[in-house]
Amino acid sequence: MLERPAFLISCEHGGNRVPAEYRLLFAGAEALLVSHRGYDIGVLPLARDFARRLNAPLVVSEISRLLIDLNRSEGHLKLFSELTRRLPKSEREQILSSYYGPYRRQMRQKLQKQISRDGAVIHLSLHSFVPVLDGRERQVDIGLLYDPARTGESELCSLWQQQLQVALPQLRIRRNAPYRGTSDGLVTALRQELPEAQYLGVEVEVNQSLPQAGGELWAQVQQELAETLKELVE
Repeated sequence: MLERPAFLISCEHGGNRVPAEYRLLFAGAEALLVSHRGYDIGVLPLARDFARRLNAPLVVSEISRLLIDLNRSEGHLKLFSELTRRLPKSEREQILSSYYGPYRRQMRQKLQKQISRDGAVIHLSLHSFVPVLDGRERQVDIGLLYDPARTGESELCSLWQQQLQVALPQLRIRRNAPYRGTSDGLVTALRQELPEAQYLGVEVEVNQSLPQAGGELWAQVQQELAETLKELVE
């Protein structure tokens, strides 16, 4: 793992806001916007809590992923949703220029600033997922996604999983579930740009049933996610 790393928290799907100039395009899609398709339910307060507990910078977008998905690479089939992918090329390029480009640049600037100051960064990209997909229950409550080929990420997530399982024994803590840690995404792109000695990237995936239920367990999850990680790197 990195020695005395700084932290950076990001939240690519924090909200479901549609900029004014595109609201007519989303007329009739209100139900879609408030669903998991519109944003990652529960993840914005989690990201803010993480940043506060770790005293870390937070980069967040509250623009709906249905306008453009900031966690996809340019050219990816799901970069634009069914509501925007048929827009003229000039309009899609404007969305890229206005929302996608600035977010990615902000991330890179924050990372470079922290690397220059501290030498290394642990980047946590926070997301949430639906409990049931295509009629099948997902057997995971918290997922830690990483690249198995990067030793530091593998060691960090293995130890973090162990700590979380002790702190939250009632929950199912999994590694590289419900998605692979090497799938297309912001973290995957940044790994290609930065050496492991400077950058460890982990996607944290939380089952949306936890923030939707709220209460004591959700408060405990938010606390333990940050506190167990702090214990590992201090």
